[in-house]
Amino acid sequence: MTEPFKPEYAAAFKRAYERALRYREKSAELPPRPTATANELRAAFDVGLSEEGRDPVEIIDRLADAAEQGLIGITSPHFFGWVMGASHPVGTAAEFLTAAWGQNAGIYQTAPANAVAEEVAGAWLLDLLDLPRESSIGFTTGATMASFICLSAARTDVLHKMGWDLEQEGLIGAPEVKVFLSEEAHATIHSGLRYLGFGERQKVTIASDDQCCMIASDLGEKLSSHDGPKIIISQAGQINSGAFDDFAAISTLAAEHKAWHHVDGAFGLWARAVPELADFCEGIDGADSWSVDGHKWLQVPYDSGFAIVKNPIAHARAMDTSASYIARSPEDGKDPSRFVPELSRRARGFAVWATIQALGRKGVAEMVARHTRCARHLASYVTKEPGIRVLNDVAINQVALAFGGEGEPLDARNTYARAVIDEVRRENTSYIGGAEWKGQQIIRVSVISRTTGESDMEQLGDSIIRAWRKARAGA
Repeated sequence: MTEPFKPEYAAAFKRAYERALRYREKSAELPPRPTATANELRAAFDVGLSEEGRDPVEIIDRLADAAEQGLIGITSPHFFGWVMGASHPVGTAAEFLTAAWGQNAGIYQTAPANAVAEEVAGAWLLDLLDLPRESSIGFTTGATMASFICLSAARTDVLHKMGWDLEQEGLIGAPEVKVFLSEEAHATIHSGLRYLGFGERQKVTIASDDQCCMIASDLGEKLSSHDGPKIIISQAGQINSGAFDDFAAISTLAAEHKAWHHVDGAFGLWARAVPELADFCEGIDGADSWSVDGHKWLQVPYDSGFAIVKNPIAHARAMDTSASYIARSPEDGKDPSRFVPELSRRARGFAVWATIQALGRKGVAEMVARHTRCARHLASYVTKEPGIRVLNDVAINQVALAFGGEGEPLDARNTYARAVIDEVRRENTSYIGGAEWKGQQIIRVSVISRTTGESDMEQLGDSIIRAWRKARAGA
């Protein structure tokens, strides 16, 4: 007998909506750091395994009561700890529907609506980012997996051009592929390379300048000293400085040396959607692949990332999943499993489609430009206080702050930075994080929340200045 959709399930849906709405309406006023310790959270969640199942509404309330004590204020305008978007409300509403529809979006025939939503939203993404329109896009979890997908396509393609069929022959005995990347490459790039079987021996490290940009002349020299298949990895928006590599020069070198050029554009690639910032990305369309997050500047709810490959054949050659039970037809729309490694996967197209519709071209450009202005305003605001220094040329949304005079011992400067971080976190009106900049401890401010404005930057700036004065007095 088919079980009906019970009234208590409808009540649980409604309660989940009520709790979500309540949280979002007050998120700007909440402390951005959790109010409960790990042990307190364990006690709140560990209600015991039920024997018969609990009342659905009670479950939702218990979940919300327990979780809200341990949430990070990522949806708040006062969150600056990492480059994490604030989940646009319209995209979040689309996620509610996505979960209710319960689609497994591995192939077209298991989720036709999602496949077409990805197809249409993918074309919009290429338009927004002004990348080659023939490119294929894999909708994935984030830039980490997007880079993995793109670098998988790169590995397969550069070996294919050397006459090596990776699918038939495997990696054992294959020509050695050298990977050229900056000494400032993001940690997830190294992770993706490791997943693909690249070790330190295959990496060729390229020197960077004082803003963490790859030095193209050093890349050229090192490309010339290696034979065989090659992959180059550049960056749009370095994680600490926000700086951009010289894509035109790198793409020219890639063409000369028949290398695949991949761009890690996790958040910086969105500068291409802003007319006054697009020059940072000049020449980037000459690359072969690009990885970018949707849950950062586009504000798609977690998780969302895009693996964009100029050559769809190379993309599918690396990713396509085939089996006798995977039904396909010439009439099908885009088949997601040709461009991502997951066969069982969430329907990611709906929230992306909805978020792009909510923001529009002008909304994306306005938000990225506003966050850039906010970062520059913060840099100007805090450096009026003696002893606070900005280490980066603030290009987009990243601000790297150091404390104490350049002539003071490094240990003292590092101690200052940690003390400021601790005090700002104790105050708990804004969320910030630390990082290391060329051996020095810094505060890295990432402006990325959809609703953040200049007044929020001044609130953060005042908190940092108060913390710095306290740390300096305590020294």
